[in-house]
Amino acid sequence: MSHSIKSPGEKSGADQALVPLLTRIAEALERLAPPPERPLDFGAADAFVWHPDPDRLEGVPVVNRVDIMLLQGIERQREILLDNTRRFAAGLPANNALLWGARGTGKSSLVKAAHAAICAERPGELALVEIHREDIPTLPRLLTRLKGEARRFILFCDDLSFDHDDAHYKSLKAVLDGGIEGRPDNVVFYATSNRRHLMPRDMIENERSTAINPAEAVEEKVSLSDRFGLWLGFHNCDQDTYFAMIDGYVRHFGLEIPEDRLRAEAVEWSVTRGSRSGRVAWQFIQDLAGRLGKPLR
Repeated sequence: MSHSIKSPGEKSGADQALVPLLTRIAEALERLAPPPERPLDFGAADAFVWHPDPDRLEGVPVVNRVDIMLLQGIERQREILLDNTRRFAAGLPANNALLWGARGTGKSSLVKAAHAAICAERPGELALVEIHREDIPTLPRLLTRLKGEARRFILFCDDLSFDHDDAHYKSLKAVLDGGIEGRPDNVVFYATSNRRHLMPRDMIENERSTAINPAEAVEEKVSLSDRFGLWLGFHNCDQDTYFAMIDGYVRHFGLEIPEDRLRAEAVEWSVTRGSRSGRVAWQFIQDLAGRLGKPLR
């Protein structure tokens, strides 16, 4: 029986039939592949939101915030955070900051307002980057993106806390400590929380009662707060401070209403909410402006 020998350039019919199929597979894979990452223009905005998977920073053209001088009842916290932020923007040593305390007392509003105030003093030098609590494990990747940039960055995590069996706090400790490389000089971390130690008391007590070495187990969790050089406490305000907040908003937005009516409605609003705070005052102002037909600009 004779066998024909194909020349090196000769293909069988089966081989030739595979070519279109392989071409279609290659084209389909190219369509499925993510587009090449475009270089991020850090000068395009003063604020960004970090989105992992895929990693990207989304610019925020207009940040939801109020003027820093409208934040009443937190003057001491305001001056401390402003001074720390101002030093950081100037390239001087500055601390990570933990703003903790009651809900609605102006913690996140102060962070955003302080950023805006320093941006007005030093345009283009300071950016705010918000990272969500569930994305804390991706912080090292975010730092890699920011390290070496000429601009300086405040990493901001609002409502930061950790619950039972949540090991994300270990990622945050490593970042705050800086690990072997150290935290980049152009990055500082600001966080707000309702808890001073970022973890529920019963979680800490459970560690104390079940650990082989209770003191060390508790220390590991409580010491997370120690990584923040600044602790700024926020508490519910008294009635005079509550009225001062409302009066400031009324003057700023030009809301015309008799003072006795304003006070009566403000008191009723706080009673129905069961508390007095900056958030309650702002919600009242939004309701009042709406009823008066006055836009808040």
